[in-house]
Amino acid sequence: MKPESESELADMVAGLKDPVRIVGGGTRAVTGPDANIETGALRGISLYEPGALTLVAKAGTSLAEIQAVLEAEGQQLAFEPMDHRSLLDTQGEPTIGGVVAANISGPRRIQVGACRDFLLGVRFVDGRGQVVKNGGRVMKNVTGYDLVKLMGGSWGTLGILTEVSLKVLPKPERVATLSVAVRDAGSAVKVLSAALKSPFEVTGAAYDPAGGNALLRVEGFAESVTYRIGRLTALLADYGEVTDEGDAATLWTGIRDVHPFQGKDGDVWRLSVKPGDAAEISARAEADQTLFDWGGGLVWLRVPGGTDVRGRLCAFSGHATLVRSDHETVRKLGRFHPEPTSISALTKGLRAKFDPRGLFNPGLMG
Repeated sequence: MKPESESELADMVAGLKDPVRIVGGGTRAVTGPDANIETGALRGISLYEPGALTLVAKAGTSLAEIQAVLEAEGQQLAFEPMDHRSLLDTQGEPTIGGVVAANISGPRRIQVGACRDFLLGVRFVDGRGQVVKNGGRVMKNVTGYDLVKLMGGSWGTLGILTEVSLKVLPKPERVATLSVAVRDAGSAVKVLSAALKSPFEVTGAAYDPAGGNALLRVEGFAESVTYRIGRLTALLADYGEVTDEGDAATLWTGIRDVHPFQGKDGDVWRLSVKPGDAAEISARAEADQTLFDWGGGLVWLRVPGGTDVRGRLCAFSGHATLVRSDHETVRKLGRFHPEPTSISALTKGLRAKFDPRGLFNPGLMG
């Protein structure tokens, strides 16, 4: 089913008899019922006011189209959404609705926040086929933030997004990257933590064990970046050799999209943990390959197919998401980390409210 308007989508949902899978650009390989609703025809930028730093787009609008429009005005989606295609070996085009529905956020999250933090308003069709609007189209008119943010990261389980309103930000005048030679993951986390605790506004903090360097990004006005890079170099000199890598745009795209795992066999897991626990938890996972982002708060693992990473880790403070695997492993282990009883009750209550017939992406989030 490929609706070409919000009203057509609402009529489709009202007439559904069986569950469906919600598909945007199809780049995140979400499994579910054979029947699906594709939102790709709901596309186009409805409103863009560079001076007000706001953009409104229909859910099926490609991320590439939005980024091109923003680039022309020297602006960007500051939350730096990941492109999953190289990691998951998928085709299609990422859409802004899919980005919002999955709350996709990249390395800059440590400094500016997640995708949902830039959401000003949403329109969506709920499980009864009703069109729901919440929030505003520009910052000064925003109300009802709770429901807006609830849709960010709901993975289509509460409703099918038709339009989103987002805050955008200017692109930085200069970008600089420092690499610090480290011995191991524990040393890397210490470097990343020291930089993030400093007043020098680090916008990227990552570690790839294969390279042996902790990586730090600083952005902003040229003079400010020069000053902060100098201060960070002095601050981190005792940890290891510090090298200025320039803007290193390709490097940060690779971290965002987990390029080190590209083309390599095995399952991929995404762990959200306390940064101070990252080294110990990744060691317990006994992964074939690891990558740290968000100062160690985000840990990517590549493990042999079928590995139960949650079982290996037992109890830990955080959660583990199975991002890439075969259908049988996803069915057996579940894509998302099991929720505590109290949270699970809230989740079920919300789904019963917004999708009382259980139509949207059943089983995806427990």
